[in-house]
Amino acid sequence: MNPLSTTNFLPDAFLGARDDIAVQIQLLWTLFKAPLLIPLLNMAILLCSSMSLMLFIEKVYMSIVILLVKVLGQEPEKRYRWEPMKDDIEAGNSAYPTVLVQIPMYNEREVYQFSIGAACGLSWPSDRMIIQVLDDSTNPTIKDMVKLECQRWQSKGVNIKYEIRDSRNGYKAGALREGMKRSYAKQCDFVAIIDADFQPKPDFLRRTIPFLVHNPELALVQARWTFVNSDECLMTRMQEMSLDYHFTVEQEVGSSTYAFFGFNGTAGVWRISAINEAGGWKERTTVEDMDLAVRASLKGWKFVYVGSLKVKSELPSTLKAYRYQQHRWSCGPANLFRKMVFDIIKNKKVSTWKKLYVIYSFFMVRKIVAHIVTFLFYCIVLPATVLTPEVAVPKWASIYIPSIITALNALSTPRSLHLMVFWILFENVMSLHRTKATIIGLLEGNRVNEWIVTEKLGDALKNKAITSFAERTRLRFTERFHFLEIGVGVYLCFCGCYDVAFGKNHYFLFLYVQAVAFFIIGFGYVGIFVPKI
Repeated sequence: MNPLSTTNFLPDAFLGARDDIAVQIQLLWTLFKAPLLIPLLNMAILLCSSMSLMLFIEKVYMSIVILLVKVLGQEPEKRYRWEPMKDDIEAGNSAYPTVLVQIPMYNEREVYQFSIGAACGLSWPSDRMIIQVLDDSTNPTIKDMVKLECQRWQSKGVNIKYEIRDSRNGYKAGALREGMKRSYAKQCDFVAIIDADFQPKPDFLRRTIPFLVHNPELALVQARWTFVNSDECLMTRMQEMSLDYHFTVEQEVGSSTYAFFGFNGTAGVWRISAINEAGGWKERTTVEDMDLAVRASLKGWKFVYVGSLKVKSELPSTLKAYRYQQHRWSCGPANLFRKMVFDIIKNKKVSTWKKLYVIYSFFMVRKIVAHIVTFLFYCIVLPATVLTPEVAVPKWASIYIPSIITALNALSTPRSLHLMVFWILFENVMSLHRTKATIIGLLEGNRVNEWIVTEKLGDALKNKAITSFAERTRLRFTERFHFLEIGVGVYLCFCGCYDVAFGKNHYFLFLYVQAVAFFIIGFGYVGIFVPKI
């Protein structure tokens, strides 16, 4: 025995008590693990494996559809009649339909000039186009700036209207609905919706309107978004990867198979009669665009997505703005599903296959399962299995399926393949936020109708210098630290340490890396600008 050992100076009673506590903790853990934790984990693994399989089948199905579309050359111009608008000497501009261009705004100091300028530069007869700026700004200075910009274009002969409301009731949906009530709007055939940070090219109307003119069954033409600030920081690169998949795969598949997809809220042109038949704009959820699209589709209207038509836009470049946006984009669809699922089932105008597609593929798998399984399986259940070696996780669910899904997603943005690992970690962390928002939407929780306009900085559009590190990091304590993410990071660290000390060392590296990702976002560092990737 070592005479200098610290145990020689401890009373035997204390050592016995210490050993007793350790034995009691181990006994309690054994009693808790066998009858309760192991059965729960087995059930969770079965559930998560089933959801992973659902998501995998959906991804493979969409990949096959995209491959067939490319091989068979099924571009929108071939599936639908499309002819360019031609000038008629006798009829003059009356051969062109009247188009309303709506630009909803809310305190858009940094970007209002770009959207208004782009709208005023659209190639369309001036007497057959009305631009309507719907300004809900609460800042009097910004309101004056937007009004002066409209007056400046009016002086150049552009038919532009500046509209304000007494209140922001209904937010964007309320503004669009009020704009449609104007007498001049009722004379229009189609309406193009352009958000404040979007810049359509001059030929935007000439490429979209012909679809609606020559195909009376079409209600909506949706263009693709491109991002002017995708290289601004690592976070914007991650967003680009996710949104590129949404546009190049999900929207294209919906358009090519069932002529249905969710309207993206901007960079699209609607047939006004279809909006009216569907019941107009409603503010019952935070995804008024998707709400209108589903209702119009149930009336029998069809949509077309034109992936070759691209409209410039801006990505959120701060973590705070991105979190608010993702809450709205995750909570809104789940809440809309809750409100409309029985209407979809009872609908008589669309086929059973289309109803199944909308309920299962569009809502269940893409808007609910995709968020929940990512967080529940990879951030909670899989780490917990290191605490219970008795629980077996099938390799096809934990390795093969997620690897294939990740590869299919990443292929939509080839230039960012080297960032795949960062994208996986970022998506895993954000899945916590999306899962929480999805549950709030399904249960109609307190924040179900929370609407916070995504902050637009306009830095990339103006080629401004990147904001200094000090200015970016001066955040309030509650804005900088996100305790749910920090809590999950601590849980992952604990599971990793347990795996090293008592487990089989299968997942400890995966757990540690995920924990670091959760800590980075939990402590608010992802929003900091970094050099171009």
